[in-house]
Amino acid sequence: MSIAFEHIPHPRIAERKTAGPPRTSDEHVGFNGRIALFVTTTVGTMWCAYIFACLALIALPDALGGGILPIIQWISQTFIQLVMLSVIMVGQNILGSAADKRSEATYQDAEAILDEAQQLQAHLKAQDDAMNAMLDKILRLEAVIAKG
Repeated sequence: MSIAFEHIPHPRIAERKTAGPPRTSDEHVGFNGRIALFVTTTVGTMWCAYIFACLALIALPDALGGGILPIIQWISQTFIQLVMLSVIMVGQNILGSAADKRSEATYQDAEAILDEAQQLQAHLKAQDDAMNAMLDKILRLEAVIAKG
């Protein structure tokens, strides 16, 4: 009689070791994607927001001379749309970077948990082997006593 357990690792374990965590830079985006990434990274900077603010301020004197409606239109259609676009993109880039770091940390935590689970499997196997050896001794002793 023996304790029989055979640990069969999940196929994802070997796949994970070769692949690593997914990264944005690994994405195949093609020519149009590269253009979009360039525009996004360019517009999504505070320097671009400053340039847009200066551009919007060029139209401010005309808006001030036209009364309340042109001022509201300048604020909502010119200033907010130009400047806030870049500021929001900068914020999104920061949030995305933080999310990437959290994702990487989660991946590393999962690797650590997997390693711990594999060590537990090895520990349990060693215990199974020891229990099987003791069980074999007990069975031999029982056989000797029964003959005895």
